[in-house]
Amino acid sequence: MELVEIKQTLTAMAKRLSNFRGSLDLDEKQERIAELEEKMTDPDFWNDQEAAQAIINDSNALKEQVNGFLALESEYEDLEVSYELVKEEADEDLKQDLEQGVTSLSEALNQFELQLLLSEPYDKNNAILELHPGAGGTESQDWASMLLRMYTRWAERKGFKVETMDYLPGDEAGVKSVTLLIKGHNAYGYLKAEKGVHRLVRISPFDSSGRRHTSFVSCEVMPELDDSVDIDLSPEDLKIDTYRASGAGGQHINTTDSAVRITHLPTNTVVTCQSERSQIKNREQAMKMMKAKLYQLKIEEQQQELAEIRGEQKEIGWGSQIRSYVFHPYSMVKDHRTNYEVGNTTSVMDGDLDGFIDAYLRQAIGGVEQE
Repeated sequence: MELVEIKQTLTAMAKRLSNFRGSLDLDEKQERIAELEEKMTDPDFWNDQEAAQAIINDSNALKEQVNGFLALESEYEDLEVSYELVKEEADEDLKQDLEQGVTSLSEALNQFELQLLLSEPYDKNNAILELHPGAGGTESQDWASMLLRMYTRWAERKGFKVETMDYLPGDEAGVKSVTLLIKGHNAYGYLKAEKGVHRLVRISPFDSSGRRHTSFVSCEVMPELDDSVDIDLSPEDLKIDTYRASGAGGQHINTTDSAVRITHLPTNTVVTCQSERSQIKNREQAMKMMKAKLYQLKIEEQQQELAEIRGEQKEIGWGSQIRSYVFHPYSMVKDHRTNYEVGNTTSVMDGDLDGFIDAYLRQAIGGVEQE
């Protein structure tokens, strides 16, 4: 990179930082942080633990945004100083460090910008993610377990916490269905990009003839909602069953009838939760999951009526996939909505999803297709 290019890049970065500062309203955010911190000093602060935790989460999210921006500004100022030194001394090592710094800051600005763009009402919420294999038995159930690992790895990279709400193991391998609660700031905002059908093409390890198989798994993503969201859950519309949890060993299995299944009769929506040993806690979590599902249904109905954005629910199979994962005869993961693709399938299956999520969100927000 020539010095003139570096200068142009730094100028563009300065403009982006100025735009960020304008949209953030740092003074207002710092005042809000001070208000929240004052509430935390109240002797009765922990009387309502859920409300207290919400205040702490809001404070942490604001601090992360403000401190993140200030760190970017500081990094930019350091690069400006380095640029002036390189211009005067023409030191090749200094120039190489400067180039690396510019590349690093550019990536950091892109990530920060993406966080600012996640401004929909529930983007900041925790996410409920469900995986359901399509037709194909063991092959598609194994594919579901691979996606389960992929999303768990992605969440770990983000520093998010993953709780298994429900887990139904496959007959021979994999999973028949799994529900995760992924806790972290903007978890839903990111993961809404993953909603849809995921298609795998590979040589099946379960086929003794070594033939190529195509498998499908549906991924559903909903925001976890609190009591401030008004979703009508009339007791007469709910059928609640309890049963003994079943699963793949220690972390998934209980020995009492603590698992809870709730059916919303008007919509035939079903949720199950077996993550806790307490039936009461499982019931509370299942009610949250039901609220999230009904909210999702409500939003989808509105979208169908207003803009015909969605048709009827597609079958989990050909033609309805959002992304294809090809392991054979070549290696590639391609998102069909954005045309973003990656040749390194191993890194994707290890949770490197940010490129796909970034491309989808930028296209959804800005209407610009990513290449």
